[in-house]
Amino acid sequence: MTETTQVTDKGQTTIPKEYREKYGINPGDEVIWIDTDDGLRLVRADNDSGRGMLVEGLDESDREELAQAMTEDVREKQRSDWDV
Repeated sequence: MTETTQVTDKGQTTIPKEYREKYGINPGDEVIWIDTDDGLRLVRADNDSGRGMLVEGLDESDREELAQAMTEDVREKQRSDWDV
């Protein structure tokens, strides 16, 4: 299925109803925009997607490393889910 939406002058767009329903995206939910070599991917942010990011004792470089690892995990899951 392919849908086309328009971006407003404020940089906003509407996620088509069919996709919102299919992927359980509701008003107020957060989504993650992921920049990949193939283009942008939009992923619904789960409530626990940031779990571990605010653990005491982690310095900035540890947080960045953790965020990078999480991003790679998401990309790998997408590749396997989408046979990319």
